[in-house]
Amino acid sequence: MNSKFKSLWQFGAILNRRLTERAKMSEHSIMIGIALIIGVLAGFGAVGIRALIHYVSDFNFVGEGNLLERISATPWYFKLFIPMMGGVLVGPLIYFFAPEAKGHGVPEVMQSVLTKGGIIRPRVALVKALASSITIGTGGSVGREGPIIQIGASLGSTVGQFFHISSHRIKTLVGCGAAAGIAAAFNAPIAGALFAVEIILMDFAVAQFSPIVISSVMATVISHHFEGNFAAFQVPHYELVNPLELFFYVILGVLAGVVSFLFIKVLYGFEDFFDNKVKLPQYVQPAFGGLVIGAIAIIFPQVMGIGYESINLALQGQIAMGIAFILIFVKILATSVTLGSGGSGGIFAPSLFMGAMLGAFFGQLIGAYAPMDTATAGAYALVAMGGLVAGTTRAPITAIIIVFELTNDYNIILPLMITCILSTIISARLQRESIYTLKLLQRGINLKEGAETNLMKSIFVRSIYKENVTLIPETLSFREIVERLTGSADLYLVVENTEGEVTGIISMHDIKNFLFDSEELQDIVIAKDVAHKNFGLVTPDSNCQEVMDKLSNTNLSGLPVVQKEGSKAVIGVVWHKDILH
Repeated sequence: MNSKFKSLWQFGAILNRRLTERAKMSEHSIMIGIALIIGVLAGFGAVGIRALIHYVSDFNFVGEGNLLERISATPWYFKLFIPMMGGVLVGPLIYFFAPEAKGHGVPEVMQSVLTKGGIIRPRVALVKALASSITIGTGGSVGREGPIIQIGASLGSTVGQFFHISSHRIKTLVGCGAAAGIAAAFNAPIAGALFAVEIILMDFAVAQFSPIVISSVMATVISHHFEGNFAAFQVPHYELVNPLELFFYVILGVLAGVVSFLFIKVLYGFEDFFDNKVKLPQYVQPAFGGLVIGAIAIIFPQVMGIGYESINLALQGQIAMGIAFILIFVKILATSVTLGSGGSGGIFAPSLFMGAMLGAFFGQLIGAYAPMDTATAGAYALVAMGGLVAGTTRAPITAIIIVFELTNDYNIILPLMITCILSTIISARLQRESIYTLKLLQRGINLKEGAETNLMKSIFVRSIYKENVTLIPETLSFREIVERLTGSADLYLVVENTEGEVTGIISMHDIKNFLFDSEELQDIVIAKDVAHKNFGLVTPDSNCQEVMDKLSNTNLSGLPVVQKEGSKAVIGVVWHKDILH
């Protein structure tokens, strides 16, 4: 009999293991399928926003030649008017429909992963696309990569919500969308995947790496199909002329770190200025910022828009050393005004622009003193582009891979690694937070405080609270309270008044002082007299860190859950033990 039982047990264990493995394989297959969908959608999103930016730019800046030439030929009064009108349209669009679309977008994606379980409102993708296209197309000094990332992440989150994917998996799908955005923006699928795990998910050990790669590749395929297999920039040939030249790249890395630090400080300085010093409604501020951009562009038209034309001139060595040096700081100012005033766009392209100008200036300076022992100024511009991206985002691996995929030249790896790593180190020494995490810190999200706290903020009450709660009236006698507590598995009784509002909580700890009182007293004392009144209320949208903070001020092991802020009608209880589990 024991032998039969043992055989049956073994058979059951084998069957359970196979079913579990099949379920895991099925789940993985589902994630791959959804990743394909996200990659396609994000690819079309990237193609669409590029087309929309071109349409808005062509509508506003007419004439012959490329965009920079058309902007330069635009009368000065139109240079003032066009970006101001862009701000007039963008301000109300963001303020009234999706405030998340303000700024460069990536911190908002990171925040959704850290504190919202990857949930992003579907409307964010549409509002971001419109706001960014108008901002950039009317001359705002920002890039399109940040918006493409936020649009891709929003699409990933929306698809996950549509298929009712768990919160943990939705975060991966947000990473899929972000990876697809970078891949489609630069035709760089490897860089896209690394960007998602290095910046968005902040976890190189992410278990669901394959869906991120799939989305990144699919978005690149879509981009190739509609826009051709082209490089984002006209990249010069690179050659390490002399091993001693590596010393110059050490200096370039230090300079890139300093410029990165300056960009971060000025950007957030202007955000603080517009938030606290400018006495204009938020939906009007982008128009004021656009007017300032127009004034700058009268003298320096290169700062308007994405700036790829100017970057290509720097890569080809066609920008004078003095102009390149000045444009570094003018671009910092212009981008900071655009984003600080409430415009919508990314910081990737401005970082590349500053890097190209820094490298062009430095390369020409070195070439003037050691023309036989150094590469062209364009080569330094290319390496410095990676250095500025690394210094601002603190993502050196992504920066190295982006530039490498742009060149497909292994010779550039060594100087690129030196510059990017040194830039990251110098920038981090001068400013602890990156251009992304500083905004999160200002919102009370400190990535340095540990994974446990961030995990608490990413788990929401709605996913763990228990609906079975015992409600009692304030007038219930002490004797009945004891019977309720001792006769059921409930740890707490929630006291409510005649209007259905919670007024207190009763636990065994609260009644122990009355257990040995006289029979008469037990009939006199009611629920209102013994209820614990020092407690907090939470909603299904509260995160577990909020619950733990409120519990730390009480002797309770659970808190009542109400439907929404301001309500006192209890719908359940969230327990400390469930949070720890």
